[in-house]
Amino acid sequence: MIEFAVAGVADPVNATVPWLSLSILFPIVGALLVPFIPDAGDGKQVRWYALGITLITFLITVAAYLYGYEPSISGLQLSERVNWLPDLGLTWAVGADGLSMPLILLTSFITSLACLAAWPVTFKPRLFYFLLLAMDGGQIAVFAVQDMLLFFLAWELELIPVYLLLAIWGGKKRQYAATKFILYTAGSSLFILLAALAMGFFGGGTPSFEYTALAAKEFGTGFQLLCYAGLLIAFGVKLPIVPLHTWLPDAHGEATAPVHMLLAGILLKMGGYALLRFNCELLPAAHAQFAPLLIVLGVVNIIYAALTSFAQRNLKRKIAYSSISHMGFVLIGIGSFSALGTSGAMLQMISHGLIGASLFFLVGATYDRTHTLQLDEMGGIGQKMRIMFALWTVCALASLALPGMSGFVSELMVFAGFATDEAYTLPFRVVICGLAAVGVILTPIYLLSMLREIFFGKEKQELTSHTNLVDAEPREVYIIGCLLVPIIGIGLYPRLMTDSYRTSIEALVSRDLGAMERISQPSAPLIRNQSLAVPAMAGGDQLQAPALPAA
Repeated sequence: MIEFAVAGVADPVNATVPWLSLSILFPIVGALLVPFIPDAGDGKQVRWYALGITLITFLITVAAYLYGYEPSISGLQLSERVNWLPDLGLTWAVGADGLSMPLILLTSFITSLACLAAWPVTFKPRLFYFLLLAMDGGQIAVFAVQDMLLFFLAWELELIPVYLLLAIWGGKKRQYAATKFILYTAGSSLFILLAALAMGFFGGGTPSFEYTALAAKEFGTGFQLLCYAGLLIAFGVKLPIVPLHTWLPDAHGEATAPVHMLLAGILLKMGGYALLRFNCELLPAAHAQFAPLLIVLGVVNIIYAALTSFAQRNLKRKIAYSSISHMGFVLIGIGSFSALGTSGAMLQMISHGLIGASLFFLVGATYDRTHTLQLDEMGGIGQKMRIMFALWTVCALASLALPGMSGFVSELMVFAGFATDEAYTLPFRVVICGLAAVGVILTPIYLLSMLREIFFGKEKQELTSHTNLVDAEPREVYIIGCLLVPIIGIGLYPRLMTDSYRTSIEALVSRDLGAMERISQPSAPLIRNQSLAVPAMAGGDQLQAPALPAA
């Protein structure tokens, strides 16, 4: 039996249109039809077909937001539920709330632009666009499904297109990069399966893996800590968290421009979303214990990756480490117990998805002209590529969090939310904010010096004599323009995005704060080991960070 529901909202449009299932299945079915598209081998027909499918998918997600989603409701909306394998407790359950709806929109938006960025692909175009469309549906499924076992299946199936896109269309070391990617991500995702089975079968009876059923269970603190640790490893690889990050620079170093956009714009956000959905929402008592560690890891991400990016001479690897650095702010926001800081983490994921996609697209466009990624071999091309230089400058300024851009707002929210978070001691907050500010200072240094090395200085005769340094073409200007509109729009008026998830974030933070209070009381049902207790905020006490309590 198929059920449609919106938490307390009677909507005849939503009741008759399965928006989320349609957004997942439409691009997948479209991918299955790719082999039947007539094509002469140059990809001219199939690329128009793929672009049409991705644009329709984007319109479906927009329609879902406009006609079936109410931002003021914190609960699950656009719900669709079909009993799939009841004996195993597996249900096709999809839905959206403030944690998932913005990322569903981001996924379909970035994928449609990545399809347009793939216009020059002529090698095995049918297979390329087949994988791109399959990846579109798989990534939306990761954010939309409401069953943990189904989430694991979507997480695993989404890895296959990425592996093939790297292994077939990558650079000289593509096999190494693709193998490393699949070993890291597929290997670590086994922790998701183990945690899902443990949580689903917890308490006996018929297993259920739906998020609502898992959230209603009273997991012991020790059990939560074990599940949290395993999930942190799985999601930390995808985020990525240092030292689980080493697959990302290699993958970015060998990927093509559209794959870059999908990696930076969507895949990294899957890790941050999963931390909020599972670690924070389903395991609140364990999150109270691990939150200081997340903040410390976030600072390590910011400083280590910024310093490493500063030292890179390969353009792709420089931007890749910059992405790792910016994702550190997501960890700090998730680790804070303030609605402002957590909201900043959510906005940082959206902002970085847009900015990261724009920078990596420009990296690919620049490589197509210069045929080199080494900064030492570039220089002096600004006069011949003035529009390209302007696009690079605007996107780099967005990445270094220039006021008026989305990155500035998101990082400011994380800083302000954590700095005013009384769950932590004042010295800890001062130290963390001071160290994170170092990363903020390093970012403009390495980005502006990168622009100087590419576009200014003495023109390299070898570069200009062997390459055709044509300026940006209309298609490239259009792609960057589409990305800059939300970047600047969110920067000037953040409520365009924050209002879509504010109530869900407030409910999530309230749940975590309630868990902190319960585990600090000896009579609380969540207490299993009093040595794991964390002082409650309500009593004016503070978390002693960054040290974690002994198990």
